[in-house]
Amino acid sequence: MNNQLVQFAYLASAVLFIVGMRNLSSPKTAPRGNLIASFGMLVAVLATLAMSEVVSYWTILAGVIVGSGIGTVLAVRIQMTAMPQMVALLNGFGGGASALVATAELLSYVRRGVEPVGVVPIAIVLGLLIGALTFTGSLIAFAKLQELMKGAPMVYPGQQVVNAVLVLAAVALGYLVVTQPFELMPYYGLALLSLVLGVLFVIPIGGADMPVVISLLNSYSGLAACATGFVLGNAGLVISGSLVGASGIILTKIMCDAMNRSLANVLFSGFGAVDQTAVAGAVETRTAKGYTPDDAAVIFMNARSCIVVPGYGMAVAQAQHAVRELSDLLQSKGISVKFAIHPVAGRMPGHMNVLLAEADVPYEQLIEMDEINPEFPETDVALVIGANDVVNPDARTDKGSPIYGMPILDVDRAQHVFVIKRSMNPGFAGVQNPLFFNDNTMMVFGDAKGTVLKIAEAIKNLS
Repeated sequence: MNNQLVQFAYLASAVLFIVGMRNLSSPKTAPRGNLIASFGMLVAVLATLAMSEVVSYWTILAGVIVGSGIGTVLAVRIQMTAMPQMVALLNGFGGGASALVATAELLSYVRRGVEPVGVVPIAIVLGLLIGALTFTGSLIAFAKLQELMKGAPMVYPGQQVVNAVLVLAAVALGYLVVTQPFELMPYYGLALLSLVLGVLFVIPIGGADMPVVISLLNSYSGLAACATGFVLGNAGLVISGSLVGASGIILTKIMCDAMNRSLANVLFSGFGAVDQTAVAGAVETRTAKGYTPDDAAVIFMNARSCIVVPGYGMAVAQAQHAVRELSDLLQSKGISVKFAIHPVAGRMPGHMNVLLAEADVPYEQLIEMDEINPEFPETDVALVIGANDVVNPDARTDKGSPIYGMPILDVDRAQHVFVIKRSMNPGFAGVQNPLFFNDNTMMVFGDAKGTVLKIAEAIKNLS
């Protein structure tokens, strides 16, 4: 294909990517956005294949078949509750692919005896460094989310000093690769060091910060792809990687703002490590008031408005469909129902939105934190389902709390608060929630799905 046509195809695919991402901003237009962006990727892939001088189409076809088969199986079998782990793996695979492509290109230069020029050597180093770091970092994030390893931060004395030394060593090895591209030992050393850095950067980050980690690793995978685009001289890859990298950074900033913390604090503070010990040694003297689903039903039948606050407990119990059933039932009784969405509720950005959308909860009922908070004082019932840290009033008042300053949902200001939890265990931040002991709070202990269904059944019996 004529090179000008190829470049035009890349430009067209870039426009389709941007239009597709724009449509992803709303659940109503998201399916269309996915199709538009997917078509843009198809255009870019076909243009790349047409431009290639030497390509084994049978090899590519085999890769498409195998990859599509694996993707289809995962899409069908993975539960929505495991979507954060899935996203972490996909980020890792993207980073790993970029690292492998950068390695293959360097070996190609060495085999041909041609020294890479311009930005290519630097791009090779960045593609390897960011890609390999993203790969192992994403695997650690997956292991924490899947509970294959402890979700709490893993810290040790001098950890930041060790990381700083390893980063400096990576910079030195990268310099050797750029200046001496035919010497492969520094490159292999950089590859090993990058894999180690990915592990060391993620293990000190606790489960409470996983939404930030996932969005940051997503950005890393895009930056790695962008660097690989410079290595290959592929404008389409540069553009798509840049879009992913930039959107990931923006989302990371939003997540950090939602927790009132800086990115440096998330990455280097070991948030939660100390608090777990403190909580373990604390003796709780207050008593939470336990109620039954029948008690909750009586309150609901006398209410005019309800705000549902979903959390990770809803995801674990796969209670989203039961929650939708309860919502429909309450609305049939003339009770206004809205859903309060905190930016970092769950294990990944938008986790609650995805789960509720799966249950066909109308998007108009999903209200962001800043918009819904003024409504809590006028709300008859706030129903908290498996949420903890994002509704903890200590974030407003206790300067000694590790979550102090984090914006929260003001559920404690509602007339009545029902909290559905399995137990009184603290959330990921490792601190107890005084909301559970307030006079207007009624704890309903049990599995979220079963408890919601019991409340719905009790309301029907009272009708």
